[in-house]
Amino acid sequence: MKSMLKDAVILFAITLIAGLLLGGVYQITKDPIARQEELALENACREVFAEASSFEAAENFDAEAAQKVLEDGGYTAQSIDGYQTARGTDEEIAGYVLTVTTHEGYAGDIQFTMGINLDGSLNGISLLSIGETPGLGMRAEEVLVPQFAGRNSYPFEYTKSGATAENQIDAISGATVTTHALTEGVNAGLYYFQTILIDQDSTK
Repeated sequence: MKSMLKDAVILFAITLIAGLLLGGVYQITKDPIARQEELALENACREVFAEASSFEAAENFDAEAAQKVLEDGGYTAQSIDGYQTARGTDEEIAGYVLTVTTHEGYAGDIQFTMGINLDGSLNGISLLSIGETPGLGMRAEEVLVPQFAGRNSYPFEYTKSGATAENQIDAISGATVTTHALTEGVNAGLYYFQTILIDQDSTK
């Protein structure tokens, strides 16, 4: 009985010390990690909206309300994770940078940022997280991303036979699932912009 009690006390002490150490490590690392995430987002914003002088995170962004907007538009497998207002040197609104996740990737979620001018044209997109098949879906950065830059053709569609229309995107050979996921993610972001952000901007 004494041996069991001793073992229990030792186990409790080990668990307590481990918990305290983990808590200490978390407190030490959480701010640097948060800062790195902020820098990564800022770099992604500048990549898709290079002409902006500053970016301002949306206040009181409601992810659930944004999801309802997308679902009303038929985008049930995409989500808006937040957005930044891009401002020019005169502090006027130049457009928006949306962070979008599409849940239809072949190997899971694909998250990216997209820069949208006030006229609805895309400055470009930047992949933040993707885990598609090497040599196929992972070619999205190389094949798909460049095709969206400078386009104003909502809704986009993909084709496997060569793009002939302004709103068409050439699919990655052998990776139509990835192509579909990214194309619908971009469409979802543009739909949110047209439904919510452009109306919001017109009232300012």
